[in-house]
Amino acid sequence: MYQQTARIDAQSFAGPVCGNTVEALGLAKENESEVLQFLGERPLHTAAMTGFIRDNGFNSPANRGSFYGYRNAQGQLEGVALIGHATLVETRSEHALQAFANVAQSCSTTHMILGEQERIEEFWSFYQQGGQERRLAARELLFELRWPIQVHEAEVGLRLATLNELDLVVPVQAEMAFEESGVNPLEQDPDGFRQRCARRIEQGRTWILVQDGQLLFKADVIADTSEVIYLEGVWVSEAGRGNGYGVRCMSQLSKELLNRTKAISLLVDENNKRAQTFYKKCGYKFVSTYDTIFLRKREPAGVGIN
Repeated sequence: MYQQTARIDAQSFAGPVCGNTVEALGLAKENESEVLQFLGERPLHTAAMTGFIRDNGFNSPANRGSFYGYRNAQGQLEGVALIGHATLVETRSEHALQAFANVAQSCSTTHMILGEQERIEEFWSFYQQGGQERRLAARELLFELRWPIQVHEAEVGLRLATLNELDLVVPVQAEMAFEESGVNPLEQDPDGFRQRCARRIEQGRTWILVQDGQLLFKADVIADTSEVIYLEGVWVSEAGRGNGYGVRCMSQLSKELLNRTKAISLLVDENNKRAQTFYKKCGYKFVSTYDTIFLRKREPAGVGIN
């Protein structure tokens, strides 16, 4: 299968970091404009966090974590992080990375840490001293697509999924999650997983091609902004391979999405050469290298982040 990763509540932390009195603090509605401006300086790398904020706000169970900000001694914002099930960080200083790592050490619900290779390596150097143990690590490549694009023969059957097709989408998404992380969400959290898949469909974010009751293609829009649309869960069935379905569906989807954004981005495993060839054929280009660290579960301790 051609595939891309299937990824993919609020409490402040007060305390000195790096020998300073500067703190990493929980974010609230009044910080939204400033935070979005900060994240907007590097939209390709911050699309996921920006999407969560625009879709859900700072304090929502749908984020499956808490948003934090870090300011330097002059009060300037130097970092934003989502710490929880998926931990994401965008920083401009080592102090910000350490501050977020300090907070993340007290979060017992973290499943994965994801970000640019250099940032995650530095984050991990702070985090590993008191956080959860590494269970699995993967290296991924960030690809992007911008106009102009080569338009292949369109697959007219590509469309948004409906809730009636939830049972087609859920097992495919679960299989991808298991292949990526080694954890089957239908065993760990079946109801929550189905609810998240259903919510994405209700938001108009899941694109599918179905023929004769069989799912041939699927792709999920995780973040939808005017600067970048971030895709996950790109999947082509065995029956759909070798006949151009995947390329035609991606071509149609890309054309549709680029009418309302400047770029489309996605991550693909560094070792999945077949998928890389597929995306390059669709016009995507390599941008940078990302690291994903999957963590071992542990019992809650210290300051909890739900």
